[in-house]
This record gives sequence, structure tokens and C-alpha cells, in this order.
Amino acid sequence: MRVIAIANQKGGVGKTTTALALCSGLSRRGYRVLGIDTDPQCNFSATSRVETSGVPTTINLLLRDAQAREAIQKSPLGYDVIAGSNALSAAEKMISDTGREHRLEEAIESIRDAYDFIVLDTPPTLGILTICAFTAADSIIIPTVASFYAAAGISELSHSVQQLIHYNINPTIRFDGILLTKYDSRTIVGRKMKEITEQIGEHIDAKVFQTVIRSSVAIDSAQVLKTSIFDYDSGSTVARDYQAFIDELLKGYEEDGRQKD
Repeated sequence: MRVIAIANQKGGVGKTTTALALCSGLSRRGYRVLGIDTDPQCNFSATSRVETSGVPTTINLLLRDAQAREAIQKSPLGYDVIAGSNALSAAEKMISDTGREHRLEEAIESIRDAYDFIVLDTPPTLGILTICAFTAADSIIIPTVASFYAAAGISELSHSVQQLIHYNINPTIRFDGILLTKYDSRTIVGRKMKEITEQIGEHIDAKVFQTVIRSSVAIDSAQVLKTSIFDYDSGSTVARDYQAFIDELLKGYEEDGRQKD
């Protein structure tokens, strides 16, 4: 079983889109998948078509008001979800005791064996919610776009993970890789920023996935309709790209497993 955090300290880079595609794509292949929404905006929960009020949510796990099993909902998109809620925006003030970064890790410990993958959608900031996600995660996927500011965000995220998480809290966490999203190879800026992103990846010891997710209006349409990109249009360029990305990700896990054996 693997816990994967989808993270970037910059917004608008396809983070939630990637979390949704990963959950849906893995579940369509027969894997048991749980998505956990730790973002107060709750876009992952909304698109997954689960309740965010009147039910136990991620904040209740962090406050120890509910058990993980009590918070699990079935998404019509084929995977399980622990929803986010607006109350997550107050998590920094509501959870202030020593060891608070382990609360999510402790909450999901009892359900780890029920899933093949747990995917954590995180907010675009390095506050307590993202720290909780990194503490619980085995690895991190960094979605990014081909822009200067997004590239700078990767370096900032890497520094935060190394200094705050890896050395002090979760020494085994690793980067699965950097995923370029909303990519347009026809532009000079896009191609140049792809090169720069690859250089940053080498610097922080994180591979850049060979697969890129191309720009497509199909993503916006699927999210408006609250359905997965695979159900909306499995033949679209972005659906094919995400399928190829999942292929590459799973192949990497298989190779890691063989190396450990």
C-alpha cells in the first residue's frame, strides 16, 4: 500500500486535477483507492460528488472527533473519499498541540490495509494541513506548469520537504517525480521552461516524468460536469496523457520493488 501526496506550493498547476485523475485512473484498473481532501477549497470533494457538510470529514480526523472508517464515502467516480470541509481553513488555530503533524498519519493507520493507494490532495501552502499530509505520505508527486514562478515553487517545496519533513518528521518520504501539466510544446516558452524544470529536477534529485499532460478544454468540461476525464472523453488528449502518466508511475513502483527485493 502506498500513500501519495499531490503537492505544490503554487496554485493553478493542476494539483487537484492530477489527484482526481490518479484516483479515477487507478480505480478503473482494479486498485482499491481512497482520496483524502486536505484542501479547505474542497474542489477534490466537489468533483468527486461527495458531501462536505453534515458528515465526518478530514477536519474531524485531525481533531480526533471521528475515526477514519466513519468518514469514508463512496464516490460515483469509482473510488472512496474522505471529504474536506471549509473548517479546514481554521486547522492551524484548532490544532496546536505538540505532535499535531502526526494526526492524519495516525487516523489512516487503521485503514491502510483496506487500500492499495491513498491519494492526498493538499492545499497550495506549507501549513499544518500539508505538513500532516507529508508526515503520512510515502511519496510526493509535484504537478507544475511551464512557467518561471511554478519552477521556483518546486525549489521552495523541495527545500521545505528536506529541511522540515525529511530530517525531522518523515525520513523515508521521497519524490516520485515532477509532472508537467497544461503543457503546450508549440510555444518557445513552454519548451524552454520544460528544460529548466528538468534542470531543477536534477538539482533536487527528483525525476521529471517523461509523460506530460497537454492543455485541453476537456478537463474544465469534465470538472463542470463533476465527472472523471476518462468518463467524459476517454479519447481526449488529456485522458490519454493521464493514462500514460499512470502507466509510467506504476512502472516506476514496480522497478523500485524489484530493486528492494
